[in-house]
Order: sequence, then structure tokens, then C-alpha cells
Amino acid sequence: MSSTGSYWVFNSTRNSMATLQGSRRLYSRCTLSKNKAKWRLFSWAPATLKNNAPCGGFALPKAYRHTSTEEDDFHLQLSPEQVNEMLRTGESAHKILDLVNISGGPNSVLRFESNQLAANSPVEDRRSVASCLQTNGLMFGIFDGHGGHACAQAVSERLFYYVAVSLMSQQTLERMEGAMESMKPMLPILQWLKHPGDSIYKDVTSVHLDHLRVYWQELLDLHVEMGLNIQEALMYSFQRLDSDISLEIQAPLEDEMTRNLSLQVAFSGATACVAHVDGVHLHVANAGDCRAILGVQEDSGMWSCLPLTHDHNAWNQAELSRLKREHPESEDRTIIMEDRLLGVLMPCRAFGDVQLKWSKELQRSVLERGFDTEALNIYQFTPPHYYTPPYLTAEPEVTYHRLRPQDKFLVLASDGLWDVLNNEDVVRLVVEHLTEAGRHKPDLAQRPANLGLMQSLLLQRKAQGLHAADQNAATRLIRHAIGNNEYGEMEPERLAAMLTLPDDLARMYRDDITVTVVYFNSDSINAYYKGI
Repeated sequence: MSSTGSYWVFNSTRNSMATLQGSRRLYSRCTLSKNKAKWRLFSWAPATLKNNAPCGGFALPKAYRHTSTEEDDFHLQLSPEQVNEMLRTGESAHKILDLVNISGGPNSVLRFESNQLAANSPVEDRRSVASCLQTNGLMFGIFDGHGGHACAQAVSERLFYYVAVSLMSQQTLERMEGAMESMKPMLPILQWLKHPGDSIYKDVTSVHLDHLRVYWQELLDLHVEMGLNIQEALMYSFQRLDSDISLEIQAPLEDEMTRNLSLQVAFSGATACVAHVDGVHLHVANAGDCRAILGVQEDSGMWSCLPLTHDHNAWNQAELSRLKREHPESEDRTIIMEDRLLGVLMPCRAFGDVQLKWSKELQRSVLERGFDTEALNIYQFTPPHYYTPPYLTAEPEVTYHRLRPQDKFLVLASDGLWDVLNNEDVVRLVVEHLTEAGRHKPDLAQRPANLGLMQSLLLQRKAQGLHAADQNAATRLIRHAIGNNEYGEMEPERLAAMLTLPDDLARMYRDDITVTVVYFNSDSINAYYKGI
């Protein structure tokens, strides 16, 4: 990386920040882009890339992000190999081979690829993938946290349980309740597919399980024999989990660790986008500014994009109308200020964020219970013009789409991707990835797969070295999201600069980016329509 490029990044970032420095935190807001800042608390604690695994068979020097903004210390010297190492650390890929559809319908998901790149330290995005074991369907989720990672972590671990329980039949719920009453093992609800760097999924804590149980008891009281439909399940699950998050910190809890965690979850926030795939039935529930799109290939071979979500922010006129309907006319000019909800929050729908849902009196009564809010990084701030809460909701917008053979892939991503790439760019990059992957795939069917051939292919791959194309579509998207210039062209120096920005500057230029690409099985979908 040239010293000129290093100086440009350093100087332009330094000139674009307005900072309020406290004893332990830096509150910072970027003036470069209206799309970037949500609530942001920037920690001074340095973070480094911990993965030092060999890449492509070669031992590499460990690549670190800088932690100093002093110009003399700010030298960006990343090799292409180190760039690849940093970009590929969070990669994940799974083929869907052994999932059984209880109803006998088609398994429409072929495989998925995912990746994540942090800007915040620690990263505030989360991602989840799981299959429902007592009903049909695969679930994919992207969760974009703000004001800390606690809410996104909780929602990523708990929301799928609520959805799965909502879909269970009366008979299955009765078996679940019977097992709890007799203190026998409970039926398994989900099969998790994990990602690198995820926290180890634990059994839900007793408090969380108690609330989940209350929810399924209420479902039993509804006497819905076959369970809720998927649209109802998604709608109720989002709102019920958000309600439980709020109630858990209001209730008296003896365990200090549980109390502190519940407070952090409630006072941070998270947007969420969840896709549920059951055969040819695709439902997407969205609350906030994550996004889901379909890549569609027509019979002519032309590709197009089909959006499945709407961003819930100040640029969404339907959201503005909704907010105005829910509050007095006297607040029309103050609900959205500086393109933010009450002037402070970009998304208009989110989990947590009780500062925008509770009354001032309730907030005071909870925080006066002896919490060390400074140590817990609780952001205490009441916006001006805070008159008629709640201003924020976790109610999702649910979209249904019947999958067709021409629907080739689904992209779910946090707003860190969509801030810099539009829908059409994302589809184009995934299609380019698929084209390159097909071109580089060895045609073993046409040649005998002997040891000599395999050795030759391995030598060719080694000769290509670490400059070979990304094997993961999500990685390709992240690479272009942070490395493209204003003309959409990849600039290696820009890419290296973005990857090595100091912790306290990285969020000025980019957000956490989390991407999952789901590939559909066109043959299976086509066979379904033909009745095979």
C-alpha cells in the first residue's frame, strides 16, 4: 500500500469526524454518508485478527488491524495473501444433503454460503441457520445489532425457537408440555448449522425456556390443531420475543449475571431479516434495514433482481405514514429528524431499544435498581420530543414468494452491504461468481480421475496461489463492497486500506457486513411442478 493511499485514508477520516470524548468511550458520528451511523459506541480496546491459519497451503505473516490514528503509525502494508486471509476468516459453506421434508415435498435448498466482516469491535452483526425438526423448513437469519452486540446475539439464538414452536401442531405442543411437567427430555426443536466464530449454542437459560414455555402454553389455549401458518408464526414470534426481552429486565431477577445480560439486551437493539424455506414456499420476515433479494434467471438467459423486503427507515414513505398515524399530529415534524427516528436511530423497526419504547418513568425505575450502567456500556439518553412512546416496533413485514425454477439464489445481508452495493450489483456479482466457479471446475467426467490427474490439478491450483478467485459468493460481495471505487471498479489499495483501518476509525468508513447466499435446487423445484 502506498504512503499516499495511507495518508488519504488517515487525513480524510480525521477531518470527517465530530467526536465527544468521555472517560471510557468515544461517541462518534461520520459526516461522510447519511446511510452509515445508527447508535454507535466505539470502544478504545484494541482488537486483532486472531485467525493465523495457513491459507492455501502457505504460512502467512499474521495480519492485524491498526489501533492507532497517529499518522506516523498508520502504514498499510498488506500483501494480496493477507488481504485474502482477512476476507476469508468468517467464511462458511454447507451443502443441504440430509434434511428430510416431513410432508414429502421437495428439498428446494441446494447449499448456502456465508461470510462476515467486522467494522465494530466487537462485531455487532449475527447470523443463524437452522432446520425445524418437528415441522418442515429451513430458516436463515441476519441480525444487525446497534448500541452493542447483546441484543443481536440474543435474537439470533432465541427467535428461531419461537418460530418453530409457533408452527407445531397441537399434538406436538402437548408432548412438549407433558415432557416438561414430568421432567423428561424435551423434543428437539432445531438443528443448528453453525458458522466460524459463532458462540457455542447453549441450551436456552431457565428464564428464556420459561418464557418460551409460557408462549407455547398460550398457543395450546388457542386450540389450533395444525399450528399457526408461517406468516402468522413469523409475525407473532418477532413481537413476542421483543415483548419477552422487555419483560425480562422488568421482572425481579436474583442472579446478577442474568440481570446484567438482560439489561444489555434490552438497552441495545437489533434489526432482523429471517427467511423460512419449505419446499417451494419462501417467506421472508423483515424488521429494520437488513435486506433480502432473489436472483432470477429468465428463459432467455437474462438475469434480474426481485426484492423481497423494504427498508424500514426514513426514506420509506410507507414507514413515515405509519409513524405519523401512530402519533399525534403535533409530532409530525419531530418523529423523523436528520433522517433518523427522533433524530437518533436509522431503522424504524428493531428488537430491544427500550429507550424508544418505554416511558421515561419505567426507564428510570429499572435503571435505579443498582445497575453499573457505565461498566455495562448502557447508553442512557432520552431524545428530545419524547412524548408518546413507543416509537419503535419489532413487528415484521412478511413477504411470501412461491419459488419457481428460474429463482436461482437468495441473498440476505445486513445494511453494511446495501449501503455500498445496490440490488442489481449484488445479483451481478453472484452471477459472475457462479460463472467463474463453473469455468474453473475440472471436468472429471470426461477424463479418468487417476492419481496423476489429481496431482496435476493440485499443482495447477498451487500455481494459481492465493490470487485465485473467491470460492464463496459472500466473500466476493464483501470484497467488492469495501474495495470498489465510485465507478464500481476494484481498487486493491482501497481494499487494503479498508481492511486495516484502526478500530476507532473503521466504523467511519464501513459498517459490519454479514452476507448469506442461499442457492436453490432448480431440478427439485421443476420436478415439483411437473408432479414427479
